[in-house]
Amino acid sequence: MDGVEWKEVEERACEYLRSLGYRIVARNWRWHGGEVDIIAKDRETLVFVEVKARSGRRFGLPSEAVGRHKRKRLLIAAKAFLRNDYGKVPVRFDVISVLEEELSHLKGAFREGDS
Repeated sequence: MDGVEWKEVEERACEYLRSLGYRIVARNWRWHGGEVDIIAKDRETLVFVEVKARSGRRFGLPSEAVGRHKRKRLLIAAKAFLRNDYGKVPVRFDVISVLEEELSHLKGAFREGDS
């Protein structure tokens, strides 16, 4: 996907989260080689969201691209983000997948310590 399409996918994910009552805290937050696509608040829970998109199934489902290495990088970035001003808040890691026009949301896709 080119940059324009990716921005549209990410914006669609943000709109979806807002429709559920989430408040977007940050987008494309970077820290030492890691990036979190969307950071949002779901009531009292801080949610780190990875957005994956595919135009077809040739390379598998979008959510399958969030492997062990990506999860580890997201966990490291989340810990760095939490040092800013959040202290101890409940945290969750979600994945939003967009396959062609279908959006799916996997809440609690993984936790720290998952292999």
